[in-house]
Amino acid sequence: MKRNVVCLMIVMFLGPLMLIACGSSEKGPAEMALKAAEEAVNATKAEVAKIAPDLVNSLENALASAKEKFNKKDFKAALEEAKALPAKAKEVLDAAKARTGELTKKWEEYSREIPKLMENLQGKVDALSKNAKLPADLTGDKFNEVKSWVSSASEEWAKALESFKAGSLAEAVTLAAAVKEKALKATEAFGADASAAASM
Repeated sequence: MKRNVVCLMIVMFLGPLMLIACGSSEKGPAEMALKAAEEAVNATKAEVAKIAPDLVNSLENALASAKEKFNKKDFKAALEEAKALPAKAKEVLDAAKARTGELTKKWEEYSREIPKLMENLQGKVDALSKNAKLPADLTGDKFNEVKSWVSSASEEWAKALESFKAGSLAEAVTLAAAVKEKALKATEAFGADASAAASM
């Protein structure tokens, strides 16, 4: 009995020491893996933040999770999560490349369509503004609304061009989409075929 108690006391004493030793042995690799993961995330962020901010956020959240586990001394879990991050960063880079191709194609399409749409609309607004009488199917209130659309679309197109020049391709495409929508609304208000106007 006494011998069993002594053995139990030895186990109770050595158990925590063994856990501490194991934890210490995993701390170093976890620390190194976290450093490599952080470098991979930062490099990826610099490349794709303006193209795929949503994907960058997912990477940053994964890194934060690994760091949290490390701070809680769960070195094994931190190590596993950190080791997976460089591969995830590579996946984000690949996805961003594909998205860049799609956005570039869309931007080129908008760049062809929108200037023509805006030129045609502004010409109609200028011409109708000089007339004493509006067409029967266009009320004064509607004409003022259309002028507001055209003015707003012109400002947003200028912002889209600035975003494109700054390298914010995703933002430029989003703005351009809003511009096209307003331009097509105005075109329809003038009684023109919006789809035909967009393809001119």
